[in-house]
Amino acid sequence: MTILGPLLIAGIIILPTYLAMQGHDERIIALYEENTFFSSKLEDTDNLHFVKIPFEEVNIIKEDFSASSYYALLDIKDAENFALYSNQQVSLSVQSEIEGKLSDILQREELKLAGIDLQILEGVTTQIEVKTIIIGEEGETTGNAEVSFGIGFMCGILIYMFIFMYGTMVMRGVIEEKTSRIVEVIISSVKPFQLMMGKILGVALVGLTQFMLWIILTIIISSFAEVLFFDMSAIAAENSEMGQEQSVIVSELLKSLAGINIAQLLISFVFYFLGGYLLYSALFAAVGSAVDAEADTQQFILPITIPLILSFILMQPVMNNPDGVLAYWLSLIPFTSPIIMMVRLPFGVSNAELILSMALLVVGFLATTSLAAKIYRTGILMYGKKASYKELWKWLTFKG
Repeated sequence: MTILGPLLIAGIIILPTYLAMQGHDERIIALYEENTFFSSKLEDTDNLHFVKIPFEEVNIIKEDFSASSYYALLDIKDAENFALYSNQQVSLSVQSEIEGKLSDILQREELKLAGIDLQILEGVTTQIEVKTIIIGEEGETTGNAEVSFGIGFMCGILIYMFIFMYGTMVMRGVIEEKTSRIVEVIISSVKPFQLMMGKILGVALVGLTQFMLWIILTIIISSFAEVLFFDMSAIAAENSEMGQEQSVIVSELLKSLAGINIAQLLISFVFYFLGGYLLYSALFAAVGSAVDAEADTQQFILPITIPLILSFILMQPVMNNPDGVLAYWLSLIPFTSPIIMMVRLPFGVSNAELILSMALLVVGFLATTSLAAKIYRTGILMYGKKASYKELWKWLTFKG
């Protein structure tokens, strides 16, 4: 998966774009109208080409669409009655595009009848773009809510995925060692707590190594895929204006990133990835030690994963109000802070809040590890008996 992962990620990034570019086939729409003005105003698009036909051809096309070259037949009776005929269900994009064009034409005609000068109306139609500027300790920097939203969303998703992925890896490893009885040999040489921490830290190092390799390989593979599938130089040569627009967009994005502390973001990502993983993997290891098979883990996994799932669900409300009470408290609670704090960071978080959140996460890890170790030391050598919550409570409160 270390090699296949980047290939799959690159495929997810490149393939949909490539297929979407290949999927823009021009569809020919036959157009018939009775004493209306639409045909003279319907303009072709990259995907739709309108061809006006006489009445004699209407019934011929309806009888056998497959024999014609038309994708659909647009029959306009009057300004209120429109019908789109086809031998198959037309795509939603085609239907929406045709409806939009007809609505625009009818609206313009109604404005003319009302005595409104369209040139004046178009002249006063303006689009406002508010430039956001962040005033910080280092001066003013350009901000961009969309960029912050995207970065926060990606960081939250990655933390969510990695905690689940590597946490369950720890649990499966514990179950495998327990069911194969290898743990009975290992436990004679090391303490149960040492064994549990060794597995947790070992998988953490595997996760970091794999994560770094994924980043490097994904960048390399995506670059090669872009060169292979998209001739970017040819596109730039044929569409110089588009190339200039793209350059402006890239420049604006780079300016927007200046308002985000990238170093703080990267350091925090590594910290919350490790902190969140260590906290949850200790609980996953405890669950693995308490059962004899992976099928028995479901009743114990759900309570553990509820905070993670809740964090995932609340990402959108938090990004809409990153300074609200909900965002503040969820970014401090150790079970939700790895995802929620990473979502908030691109929007700006005070150093005091960040340090407090990190400190609470460390305390949370130590507390959960202590509790998990009590379950682990007893459950790792228990066989043939399905553990219940009552049994787990006995293991937690046992002193010996």
